[in-house]
Amino acid sequence: MSTTQSDRLRGLLEPLVGAEGLDLEEIELSRAGRYRVLRVVVDSDEGVDLDTVAELTRAISARLDEADPLGDEQYQLEVTSPGAERPLTERRHYERAVGRLARFRLQEGGEVVARILSVDDEGLDTEVPGVKGRKATARRLAFAEIAKARVEVEFNRKDKSTEEA
Repeated sequence: MSTTQSDRLRGLLEPLVGAEGLDLEEIELSRAGRYRVLRVVVDSDEGVDLDTVAELTRAISARLDEADPLGDEQYQLEVTSPGAERPLTERRHYERAVGRLARFRLQEGGEVVARILSVDDEGLDTEVPGVKGRKATARRLAFAEIAKARVEVEFNRKDKSTEEA
């Protein structure tokens, strides 16, 4: 998708997404056979429920029909959230992932899997789980050290309400 088309779509959709109290994370336009797929990724600090996605899909569809930014091209609209293993690219993503386990690929090479404890302007405080009976260790990661980061799916993750009890 060209930058101008992406900017035009972002300018058109961001006010609708913001009106729902959501962040517009990504707009992706790709080919799927003879159709195009317009994928709009939204999120918020509280997550996104299906009712909100449905309402937003109708609002975005109406706005796209009205403004016609894709011309005569046929397209399929997908409005979605980032998913369970979301990439962490901005500070707000890290803040939303506090308490979650994440995999960090470091600029210097190597990887760290750690639980995000807190986030500030410079980076994150994490806890690296202990291996084979060893205690977990604290580790500070500056944003500049992180090449890529992604939330890890945990099937047996402790519920916050259970931890506080």
